[in-house]
Amino acid sequence: MKPDREAMAAAVRDFLRAAGLPLDSDPNLVETPERVAEAWASEFLDGYARTPEEALGETFPGPADSSGELVVVTDLRFQSMCPHHLLPFEGRAHVAYVPRSRVVGFGRLGALVDCFAHRLILQEDLAREVASSLARVLKSPATACIIEAEQSCLRIRGDRQRDARTHSEAYEGRLREDGALRRELWTRLSALRR
Repeated sequence: MKPDREAMAAAVRDFLRAAGLPLDSDPNLVETPERVAEAWASEFLDGYARTPEEALGETFPGPADSSGELVVVTDLRFQSMCPHHLLPFEGRAHVAYVPRSRVVGFGRLGALVDCFAHRLILQEDLAREVASSLARVLKSPATACIIEAEQSCLRIRGDRQRDARTHSEAYEGRLREDGALRRELWTRLSALRR
């Protein structure tokens, strides 16, 4: 289903009026409902219009002599919206997989993260969706998605933990079960932080 921008703008207009804001007399608010609707429809929620298969795009034959080596792409920047308060969170995703017979372009891993990040989603679910989709689409025997983020819900509401960072991990296949392979992944990630 496509977003109904007119209905979204009307809902934003109603929300702002209910908040007691002077929509008609404040020139900064006159077109706000339409701007908000457009931003949400085309940027914050556009992930619903894409499938993981579309995000990953064309696949290519994997290395013929591969024996289960990890492919790791780190620091994939993303932004998303929390479904609980509709507040943003942003951070970096680290994605890893072991190719079976097919690989994808490195940039497509960022597109996969955005496919799910541009939805209303919890950080934990974002990591799970990326790892499980990568395993399913590429038939990879081992996948992981590790996310570090800054949550507006945590930073600007409630206790206002301004310096807090949140971490989520999701593993599929051998990376869920194989301690040595997971240690290898974390060794690589740790080496990048030095």
